[in-house]
Amino acid sequence: MNSTTGAAESIYRPGDRLYLWSLLDPARPVPVGELNLVRSNQGVSLKYCTHWLEQGAALSEDLPLTDQEFLPAQRNTAVGAVDDARPDRWGERVIRFIDKPPRLSLLEYLYFAGDDRFGALGVSTSAERHLPRRFGPLPTLQDADRIHDLVRKVRDNEPIPPELRRLVSPGATLGGARPKALVTMKGEQWVIKFADGEPADTPLIEHATMTLARKAQIRSASTTAVRLTVGHAVAIRRFDREGGARRHCLSAAVALRAAGEQFGYPELAQLLRRKGVAQEDVYVRDMRELFRRVLFNILIDNTDDHEKNHALIVREREQYELAPAFDVLPSGQALGFQQMRVGEQAADSTVDNALSMSAVFGLKKDEAVKEARMVARVVSGWKEHFAACEVTAADIELYAEQIDRPFLRNQREEARR
Repeated sequence: MNSTTGAAESIYRPGDRLYLWSLLDPARPVPVGELNLVRSNQGVSLKYCTHWLEQGAALSEDLPLTDQEFLPAQRNTAVGAVDDARPDRWGERVIRFIDKPPRLSLLEYLYFAGDDRFGALGVSTSAERHLPRRFGPLPTLQDADRIHDLVRKVRDNEPIPPELRRLVSPGATLGGARPKALVTMKGEQWVIKFADGEPADTPLIEHATMTLARKAQIRSASTTAVRLTVGHAVAIRRFDREGGARRHCLSAAVALRAAGEQFGYPELAQLLRRKGVAQEDVYVRDMRELFRRVLFNILIDNTDDHEKNHALIVREREQYELAPAFDVLPSGQALGFQQMRVGEQAADSTVDNALSMSAVFGLKKDEAVKEARMVARVVSGWKEHFAACEVTAADIELYAEQIDRPFLRNQREEARR
């Protein structure tokens, strides 16, 4: 295979094979290997090409550079890092509604997700040239209301004119199933997310929570609230893009599964200890920040913190850096447990549970208590911060029913002592 590329459009024909490319430098695509539909479990396999075996790097720990076909262990999944190249649930819905592929296997979803997917992997119909599914030019933030209307049409199964379909292209995701699209702003790509029938202005709540997290020394993805005719959308700057380049990224789901670990915060901390960026002790910074994130998620009642809502940026020499936090907002469900393991008491949503394994995050007991005190102090000011972000009093009171219930309020007060 060679890496020549051009303006030629991909011609899709249903089949059991597509081709994976690396787009770290989008102007110079590099062939990675072939993707095959595994009919026995409806998954997708990967076989590296010779060029990648000689000059590439393992895409994830379960895809070492060996000349073999890697088969998916679970039904309806792609193998290793390739699974992060698939669209999310909203993307799949858009593909079914707009593209109407002749078949709905995972191979089709990988192809029709287009060329702006998460990370730096591309899917092509050709082994010789990078020929992806292409969309038209991305819309801008000024198109937000029009995109919002198109999102409603998709949700209600109403027809969309062909010339407007590019506005709701499903290519990118930063986790979650909320309706979203891509826009350009100041020369960068941003994901714009919309409400999905909730009783509150959820996008504005997400913006307020993400900015509150920064006060707790958590590197959250940059956000901006976008006023719509009715309510808001939230725009999130993509951390998997850097200038004109793309970053190879892994969800915590893929990285932990590849390492043979269960889905948990302590396990993710240990993965960072083992494979984190060693230069200037970046992995130490990341482990401590991860501890702050679990505390923040507990105290702000974000119980939708599952393994696909955390990501790692893959640096040189296959080293991992904790990606900025995203999809962080109160869940409003009062579950009392997180989606990943927290500590010795499994996924229980308590500060004590997080402190029980603080040493795994590289923290001494007094250091961990200090972190908990700082995060609790920040979260205690959530109402004032939300109000400063123009969240309505009615929405603040709606969320206070959960965030300020005794189970969490008492934990904040105890941690601040």
